[in-house]
Parts: sequence; structure tokens; C-alpha cells
Amino acid sequence: MTTTPLLDRPASGPRTRRRSARPRARTATNLTMTSGIGLGIAMTWFSLLVLIPLCAVIVTASEGGWANFWTTVTNDQTAAAIKLTVTQAALVTLVNIFMGTLIAWVLVRDRFPGKALLEIMIDIPFALPTIVAGLVLLSLYGRGSPLGVDIANTRFSVFLAFLFVTLPFIVRTVQPVLAELDRDVEEAATSLGASRFTTFRRIILPALVPAIAAGAALSFARGVSEYGSLVLLSGNLPFKTEVTSVRILGSIENDNVAAAASTATVLLVVSLSVIVLLDLIQRRVSRRG
Repeated sequence: MTTTPLLDRPASGPRTRRRSARPRARTATNLTMTSGIGLGIAMTWFSLLVLIPLCAVIVTASEGGWANFWTTVTNDQTAAAIKLTVTQAALVTLVNIFMGTLIAWVLVRDRFPGKALLEIMIDIPFALPTIVAGLVLLSLYGRGSPLGVDIANTRFSVFLAFLFVTLPFIVRTVQPVLAELDRDVEEAATSLGASRFTTFRRIILPALVPAIAAGAALSFARGVSEYGSLVLLSGNLPFKTEVTSVRILGSIENDNVAAAASTATVLLVVSLSVIVLLDLIQRRVSRRG
């Protein structure tokens, strides 16, 4: 009577192991022929539009050697343009993190007259040509401004132009995530004695951080590459309001493609570094939350 369970035990062990190993084998070969074709098309399309052009820029920048590259990016005028572009884009991104999240919160959690109109107005920087945006900003904040504010040809004009064109990014990345959050979890936390700040910090913020980080990366990248809205407002004054995109255009017009590629490579490295940094931050905050 007691020998039957002893004989059954070793027989059941291998069966259990074989059953648990089967799903792993299936997930390892999950790529079907259709999926493989789709992946190949996607990677080809991505390579033609992104990878190959980026590699071409880097190769062009390295044609003159490291000495020529370093001389170009450390040129006083180029270095001033890079510093102005990166600092203003970083400041605008910080402002957008707070204001974009706030606007998204208002659009999702509040009801007020004109909400539908505000939803449309948020997307205007997406639809408006950048040169038209520059004309609009110049009309409002340039010489003869109806508001009595003249910031044309100043550093603040660069900040304002970046702020205008990057406004929708964090709003549109945070808004759908905030709309999908379960309000019952927040109500449960409140019923257990959590304050509004604690509920926001421990429940809402960890869910929003990935969307905020994605919008911040888009905002920064959009800022460092902006050109059209600055042409009329900033005046493109060297060492004062000249941004990197204008400096790159000037190098191309002077038939110095290698210098333009070198400056563009610096922006590429800075943008990729910011994207990686924001990704690390959102992972750590989400893990702690």
C-alpha cells in the first residue's frame, strides 16, 4: 500500500518538467513567416529613413579627421550657438514637464466651458507652419507689439519660440495615460488615509512618468532642431541669438558640408544622451513607485 506513492513520484516529476519546458520552446520560435516579412520591411524602411542618413552625417563629419571635427565644434561662434540651443531647449523641456502635465490634468479631470476649444488650440503648434508661427510671435512680441512687449532679437525670443513649438508634446503623451488611470485605486488610497500628495506621488506619478519622459524627449529633440519660428523673431545674431540650426545652414551655404555635419553630430549625441537619461529616470521612478 505504501509503495504505490513512491513509484508514482519519480514518474510525475519528469512530466511536470517537460510540460513547463514546452511554453519556453514555443515563445522562442514565435516569429512566423508573416512576422518575419513585416519585421524585414519595417527595418528596411527605418534604415532608409533614419539609420542610413544618420550614418552618412557621421561619416561626413569624420572625413576631415578628429582635428578638423574638434576645431569646428569648438569654434567660438559654433560653440556659442550649441550652448544657446541646448540650454534653451533644456529650460523649455523643464517648463513643459510641469505645464504640460498640468494642462493634461485639467483637460482630463476637469469640466469647464470651452474645453473642446482648448483641445483644438493645443494642437495648433503641430499644424501651423513654423515660419507662420514665427510671424505670429513677431506680431505679438516684436516691435510695435499690441501687448507692449518687445523681445525680438533677444535670447528670450529663442526661449519663447521653443516653448511655442514644443507645447503639445507632453500634453498629448500624458493625456491618454491619465484618462486610462483607474480612479477606484485613488479613492481606495484616500479612504485608507493617504493625502492627495501621497496619492499623486505613489499612485498617479509612477503611471505618468513613462509618458512624461517620452514627451520630454520629444520636446527637447524638437527644440534643438527648430529653425523656422526663429528666423523672424530672433534675428539670428551671432553670439547672441544664433541657434545651431542656423549655424548649420550657414556652413552649408558656405560650401562647408563637413562643418555642418560636425555640428549636427554634436546635436545628435546630445539628443541621444538626453533620451537615454530620461529613460533611466522614468525606469527608476516607476520601480520605486
